[in-house]
Amino acid sequence: MKNSFQPIEENKRTAIVDILRGWALLGVVLGNYSDFFHIGLPTSANDNSSLSHILGAVNEIFFSAKSWTLLTILFGYGFAVLINNVTNKGKNPVFFFSWRMILLFGFAFIDSAFWLGDILKDYAFLGLVLLLFYKSSTKKILITSLLLFLMIPFIAAYINNIKMVYPEISTSSDYLKLYYSGNWFDFFEFNLLASYYEQMIVLGYAITAHIVMFACMLLGFYAQKINFFNRLYELKKQLKTALFISLFTALSLGVFLKIAMANKLTFFTYFNPFYWLILSTMLFIATGICLLYSNNKLKTIFNYFRVSGKMTLTNYMTQNILAAFIFSGIGLNISNSMPYWFYFTLAVSVFVIQLFISKWWLSKYNYGPVEWLWRVLSYRKLFPFKKAEKRNHLVEENSNNDQKKESALETVKHKFS
Repeated sequence: MKNSFQPIEENKRTAIVDILRGWALLGVVLGNYSDFFHIGLPTSANDNSSLSHILGAVNEIFFSAKSWTLLTILFGYGFAVLINNVTNKGKNPVFFFSWRMILLFGFAFIDSAFWLGDILKDYAFLGLVLLLFYKSSTKKILITSLLLFLMIPFIAAYINNIKMVYPEISTSSDYLKLYYSGNWFDFFEFNLLASYYEQMIVLGYAITAHIVMFACMLLGFYAQKINFFNRLYELKKQLKTALFISLFTALSLGVFLKIAMANKLTFFTYFNPFYWLILSTMLFIATGICLLYSNNKLKTIFNYFRVSGKMTLTNYMTQNILAAFIFSGIGLNISNSMPYWFYFTLAVSVFVIQLFISKWWLSKYNYGPVEWLWRVLSYRKLFPFKKAEKRNHLVEENSNNDQKKESALETVKHKFS
């Protein structure tokens, strides 16, 4: 397992990117755990308490769909960084990244068996499509991304007008027997069937959501092309402008959509700007975090978010696997029996615990466990896992170099003696 190229070195990682990944992970766990509230037949626990309404509004406004769109932008950014790294080392980026996405499909299958809302499979698929643009110019990438964003309301409206009937696995008493049974194979079957019927073949997800994802990936690709995240200090003025524009856009769209829905306006049949509201809100939040970071605010909090973001894949899969043991029949079988506030506060608690575990873990290890495995399989090379192992490796390498120098020196001395 030998190769001449390596992953991105730790000291070359861009801090704000990991911080944004950490923030996105909070939104992802909130969204995923809140979805468990809707798995199963209606129960009396579907409360109307004020706390649940407030927390539901917080999730809807600040996190719902904003987190996975942000994470998708960062995926596109990471794609560009990785492609540059591989290309600069003289390797074939298409072969390398294709193999890496195949591996991601493997992780996605495992995650989908535990959670019906897995997004890794979408990243793996769209990552392969993104390879078509790896040689494209900065201008072409930006224009393609913007065109897709402009088309989204029309595509969403058209897709929503197509009437198709799909099995509702997560609310069907026949399929829910698999979820509640306590048998591992039944549980895996339930999630894989739900992943297929409620995501993969649903046109609103299979087409509209994937176009949104791909546009976001291209935007992240563009951000890396212009070295955006490493230029935050010099771009403060532009960031402030973007902050106010995105806020104004989000508020305007929010008010407009509320009025339109209240008056049952019919334009939604050909123009649905819902994703524009999501994207403008997401950009407002992300821009705000970038400004806070560039102004050296919230350093302690951002440091914790950063270590969590370094272990995005591990933390994401752990959240979903842990949820399986809490909500389904293979574990505590809580399902949707609790009020909404329970799922929200549980998600926040899991995320906070992961912040501390991530900090502790990375103080002893070079990578998160899933990240390490993905790197080893991607590069087909065994990397030091423990930090101590890395130091010993460097010491051993330096010792070998010293021995080689001494040996060479002795040869020279012997030659001239």
